[in-house]
Amino acid sequence: MRYSSLVSVYLRLESTSKRLEKTHVLASFLKDVPAAELETVILLLQGRLFPMWDSRTLGFSTALAVKAVAVASGETERKVTSLWKKEGDLGKAASLLVGKKKQATLVSKELDAQEVFLALQRFPGMEGKGSVDLKVKSLAALLGHASAEEARFLIRTVLETLRVGIAEGTLRDAICWAYLDPRIRYNMEKNDIEFPDESGREAYNTLVAAVQQAYDRCNDYATVAKAAKSGVAALRKISLTLGVPVRVMLAQKEPSVEAGLDRVGRPAALEYKYDGFRMQVHKKKADVTIFTRRLENVTVQFPEVVHAVKEHLGAETAILDCEAVGFDPKTGKYTPFQHISQRIRRKYDIAKLQAQLPVELNVFDLLYLDGKELLDTEFEKRRELLTKILKKPILKTIKLSTLLQTGSTAEAERFYKESLAAGNEGIMCKSLSGKYQPGGRVGHMVKVKPVLDTMDLVVVAAEWGEGKRSGWLTSFTVACRDETGELFTIGKVGTGLKELEQEGGVTFQQVTELLRPAIIAEQGREVTFDPALVLELAFEEIQRSPAYASGYALRFPRVVNVRDDRSVEDITSLDEVRRAFEHQRGR
Repeated sequence: MRYSSLVSVYLRLESTSKRLEKTHVLASFLKDVPAAELETVILLLQGRLFPMWDSRTLGFSTALAVKAVAVASGETERKVTSLWKKEGDLGKAASLLVGKKKQATLVSKELDAQEVFLALQRFPGMEGKGSVDLKVKSLAALLGHASAEEARFLIRTVLETLRVGIAEGTLRDAICWAYLDPRIRYNMEKNDIEFPDESGREAYNTLVAAVQQAYDRCNDYATVAKAAKSGVAALRKISLTLGVPVRVMLAQKEPSVEAGLDRVGRPAALEYKYDGFRMQVHKKKADVTIFTRRLENVTVQFPEVVHAVKEHLGAETAILDCEAVGFDPKTGKYTPFQHISQRIRRKYDIAKLQAQLPVELNVFDLLYLDGKELLDTEFEKRRELLTKILKKPILKTIKLSTLLQTGSTAEAERFYKESLAAGNEGIMCKSLSGKYQPGGRVGHMVKVKPVLDTMDLVVVAAEWGEGKRSGWLTSFTVACRDETGELFTIGKVGTGLKELEQEGGVTFQQVTELLRPAIIAEQGREVTFDPALVLELAFEEIQRSPAYASGYALRFPRVVNVRDDRSVEDITSLDEVRRAFEHQRGR
């Protein structure tokens, strides 16, 4: 398949915001993709070279991409960077420069999608002396044969910023439309799908569910598409695979313990909500593999967890859902997530970090046990199985999550207060009959946490946006102040702002125009400001963080409003941040 055929699909997808139209475009294209090229095409449509769970990355920075564009176009790196800044999209800059060069040289060779795919897949294996130059030359060679639009999407692919609006649900439905004959008709004029009758709608929902269930188990739409091409029976043969992570099930939020119980049903299972990080642990006899919530393989970073699972889990094979919680090795007191987060990234000095920042594994769910999937098994039964295979829990090593089964609001409230007093974030409320839905934010599992006030913080830095946010400032660094007026950064925020005025609320355009006069320095996409604009931010909680000057970070911050009635002197103080941090944990 010519790479230009794939690029034409990118362009059609990019030209519409209608989900059903995108689905139609994808399905029409996928029908004609040869089986031998399906894996390549599905991955490239997602802007990927490897499945989501594959730990390999291209390792291609924007700086290297600029070099490759410069080599391919014959321009200087300064010219490329200048045009990138002007366009707000390095892919667009590459399109303009490479397209101009190709017109001048009349290069005739056309790019092949499979050749592009294999060439880019080789990048992670390029290591050692001279590897950087080799990567730049390899990409420059592809760009040298690319048309203007091909160059744009090549750059976006290597930088993992494809941005053509293919959501997971869109690709799922497109696979169904393309291969499973759902007996529907897409009405482009109405932008809707039409069914022959009500039974047709039910049949369609069944087919979509079959595609979703297959994806839930393998986490790879390329595998799903190949199976779907053979029919529903092949889809239903896809199962969990040890060593291949699945997306964790996510909880919704409720404002109170009583609301949480009412949501999931009484009696319910209540668990401590720990201030750690998710771990999905796969055990296959003597082999133990650990993945994070983002599906990153962190087995090497946590040898004590590997040892604990090998020693204390009475199962040949299993997939566990857990929370790793840090604790002070001297006092035994639990520590916040930010204290141990550095262990996720570090792949050296492991023994030293293990001694300084140990973790306790709290096991709370079971997805697979000794050859049997448990996704469709009720939570109460999954928990019973956990108690059987983890018979000798070891405090500060590996144990079951603290759990209370009750339908009493009074008992639940006491449990909630106990959890907060122990330094946890709150509690989880789970339906006893709930099934495990990978990647879903389900209603039969909710979290209850203290509701915190907003903060008024000043913007001190930001980045110029790319793609559809080109020309706008995004990713705002915000700060609080101490009693002397010195500013201390406390995090970054980009959520809460709107792209269109009609959506209501504060827009990126509005904040950009307010900040333009305050710009004092620019380097690439990074911008620094004279601190003046105050934003009101909401957030889920405050955490300790060495990443910011304040020593704290806001978890899941979002912009609520622009406080043009506030000056820098009126923003939240560092002391207020400290007090709020202590109060949220009931200390």
